[in-house]
Amino acid sequence: MLSLRGLTARGLAPFDFHLEAGECVAVTGASGSGKSLLLRAIADLDPNDGQALLDGTPRAAIAGPDWRQRVGYLAPVAGWWAETVGAHFADAEAARGLVRAVGLDAKAFGWSVSRLSTGEAQRLALARLLAGAPEVLLLDEPTGALDAAARRAVEAILKERLAAGAAILLVTHDRAQARRLAKRALRIAKGRVREGAP
Repeated sequence: MLSLRGLTARGLAPFDFHLEAGECVAVTGASGSGKSLLLRAIADLDPNDGQALLDGTPRAAIAGPDWRQRVGYLAPVAGWWAETVGAHFADAEAARGLVRAVGLDAKAFGWSVSRLSTGEAQRLALARLLAGAPEVLLLDEPTGALDAAARRAVEAILKERLAAGAAILLVTHDRAQARRLAKRALRIAKGRVREGAP
């Protein structure tokens, strides 16, 4: 599904990697090691070199917005550009199930973004990303601000997406979460990306 060939970005040595459909790979490393940089490079949001391919098609042959639709990136702190939550969803009605699945009421569509807690914003941003049905999910600490119940709800949704054939690169500091969701891990240390167990 997603292949990286000699991918490199600021401070990261070139590396090769392949992510299969239905597979979750955890991305681990110390704070500041380059985990977020790696995801942003794959999403083509930061300068990078090397090749990224989706189902064999080079990223260079896919328009940027189309690439980011198919390879969706979730930042640790989501961006919001309109006053209400609902304005951030192309089809709020279709996304109601996702919002309920992350443990929030559909009334959230009418909320002002300014009233969101950190955890609510994180869950709504995930629902917003999933509503676009990306084939690959680049998730940067998607449960970092959540309590145990909300974390379980998010992990259940991610498992459903994996079962449906999506692929996930998951940045997490939670080793137990990495073991629950992933069978492989990419460890970043001193600018090098190495594969291992979660």
